Order: sequence, then C-alpha cells, then structure tokens
Amino acid sequence: MNFNDFNFNPDLYEGLMAMGYKSATPIQEQAIPVILDHHDLIACAQTGTGKTASYLLPVMDKISKAAVRHNNTLILAPTRELAQQIDLQVEALAYFTNISSLAVYGGGDGIAYEQQKRSMREGVDIIIATPGRLMAHLSSGVLKLEHLQHLILDEADRMLDMGFYDDIIRIISYLPKKRQTLLFSATMAPKIRTMAGKILHEPKQITISIAKPAEGIDQQAYNIHDQQKQALLTEIFKSDQYKSSIIFASTKEKVKALYKAFKGLGIKAEAFHSDLGQKEREDILLAFKNRRLPILIGTDVLSRGIDVEGIDLVINYDVPGDPADYVHRIGRTARAATKGTAITLVNGRDKRKFDNIEKLIEKAVPRMPLPESIAAMEITHVEEKKTPHKGKKKVWHKKKKPKPSV
Repeated sequence: MNFNDFNFNPDLYEGLMAMGYKSATPIQEQAIPVILDHHDLIACAQTGTGKTASYLLPVMDKISKAAVRHNNTLILAPTRELAQQIDLQVEALAYFTNISSLAVYGGGDGIAYEQQKRSMREGVDIIIATPGRLMAHLSSGVLKLEHLQHLILDEADRMLDMGFYDDIIRIISYLPKKRQTLLFSATMAPKIRTMAGKILHEPKQITISIAKPAEGIDQQAYNIHDQQKQALLTEIFKSDQYKSSIIFASTKEKVKALYKAFKGLGIKAEAFHSDLGQKEREDILLAFKNRRLPILIGTDVLSRGIDVEGIDLVINYDVPGDPADYVHRIGRTARAATKGTAITLVNGRDKRKFDNIEKLIEKAVPRMPLPESIAAMEITHVEEKKTPHKGKKKVWHKKKKPKPSV
C-alpha cells in the first residue's frame, strides 16, 4: 500500500516524499486507517517496524485540519532518548507544514526547564514527554491539557517496567475524557491489557508478530567461557569488517569493564550507561549516528531507546534473561530490509536461557567454532562466593556445642 492512498494533507505528503518513504509497512497499513477513523487503538509491534510513523502520520494529518490546535497531542515515552528521537521524526515529517512539537524530559539544567515551561505556556501542537517530567509540569499548573485530542503511549510495556504506572494514571486524570487514546507496546503482557482496559474506550487491536527477528539477520552463537569473551570480541573487531556495532551487556559494571578493556587495546568504543550525564549521552549517541563512533557498549536501555539506521553488528555479551529482549536487541540491525549480523556469547550458565530464546524464535541458532587461539586458552575455574541478600547484613556466629542432656 502506498502512502498516497491515505489522502494525507499535501504538505505532510511532501515531507514523506522528501524522506524517501513510498510504501507503508504492515503496522502502518493497519494502524493508519484505524486512527484516521478516530478509534482508540492497542497495537503490539516491536521497534523497527515503522510504528512511530504509524501514529504520527494520521495524527499530524488530523492536526493540520483541526480547529483548535493548542496542546493537541501528548505522546508519552519511557526515556529521554526515545522522546528526542520521536521529536526529531515529527520535525522531519512536519518540514513543509506549520505543525510544532516540544520534547519534555528531565536531566537538563534550569535553563532547559524554563524553556520547556515557556513553550508549553505559548502552546505547541505535539508534546513528547517522559512521564516523570510531564507530571512535574502538570502539578505546577504550568501545563494545561483541557483541549487535548490525542494521547499516545509509546513503548507502554517499557514504561510499566520502569515503574511509571502511577504517573501515567495521574497524568490521565488531567486529560479530557473525550479524546483518542493510542497504546503501542512491544509485548502484550497481562499488565498492559489491564491498563488498556482502564484508559482505552472500545479499542481496535492490531498485532504485528514480535517473536521472529528480521529475515536479514545472520544469527550466530558461540559456546564460550566468560574468560574467553573479551579475547573473542578483540578478534572480531580486528578484522575491521563491521562499521557500526552495538554490544549489549547485562550490567553497567560489565559495560564499563568492557569499555576499559577496549580502550586499553586501542579499539575505539564508548560506554553508554545511567552514570553518564545527559550531555555526555547525547554526544555519544550523536557520534554513533554520524558514524564517528564505530562501537557502542550498553545495557538493555539501548535495545529500545536507540533508533539508528545502518547498524551491521549486534553482540550479546550476555544472554538476556527474557527471550523478548533478545528480539529487541538484535532488532537494532537489519532494519528496513537490510542485512546484519547478531552474535550471542553463551556460557555454561546461560545455555538454558538461550534454549528458551530458540523456542521463542522457532529457530536453532548456528553454533560457531571458536578461533583456535581462543579455544586453546587456559581457563581458571573460580568458585563463586555466596553473598548475603541485599538489605540484610550477614552475621556470622561461632557454632556452639550442644549442651549435655540432663
């Protein structure tokens, strides 16, 4: 289906053509008519399917024809990075229109906060916000949303995972009951259905398969010891075969350790984690998008919070515990019908996790042989120390001899 079949506003359509978009993706083909017909919608679609444009295009078309446009649309996103990316996409699509947008998120300085307040007082067409920062503006009385026409929740499952449920419900209490609500989620967990039942009115439902990675991804796995992992990565990046790569690790401590190891070996990479300041994170993402940075190392925050074309390699340094996270991670490559490679390093503890992933994707991922030099490495077996549960101080008592019976 071509975009001209939707009969969009000519200026909006011109922006689409300038960006090189001609044919709708499956989620766009199904969601756009539903949204144009003013129905509430719950859509299950993973990142990389074109879901952002599937709600932006029809909503922007309706804004261009709206009589009242002051704070017309609110888009909630789980992270500042995603909010920024959505805002950039609005700006690109709206290039030939007079539709305005504002990204509202925390982490900036006082000047940024005041700029957000001023823009909201003046009124914009589309506000893209993280729940916590938006709630602060609503509570202060700066932001008024009595004329809101559209509420969109992007990556709703991620927002609930991050503990934003209460903020979302409070935000909705400030909105008019007569509105169109669109909920997009990569998974359809029971908690998503429960929330949808509370905030949507007779919604249409669309599900785009999320269990299968893109056909263009060459999936590979290595059975490997933890002590061999860094050596294998060094070998992979020595070849200079990959121009844009993401490495996912399970914790920010591993992210930092891997970055330090790469730096010592002269491999150009950056670590992306929550300890970085907002400006640092933005600079790193910009360098990665502009191809000045070839390797980005991060946790699962990156698997949904980054939207960069042309990534040709994804490495799972650790096997994710949730099989759906595997799909999200490797979905950073082979986007828009391109090719890419996904490599997963599977240690002995993670074999069961990887079995569950293969069940989900209904495919056996080929096991690759380790290079001889790495396979021959001497492995030191270290017994893991058991540590007490967090929050409880471990107290060691000297064992007493039992008292003699009387």
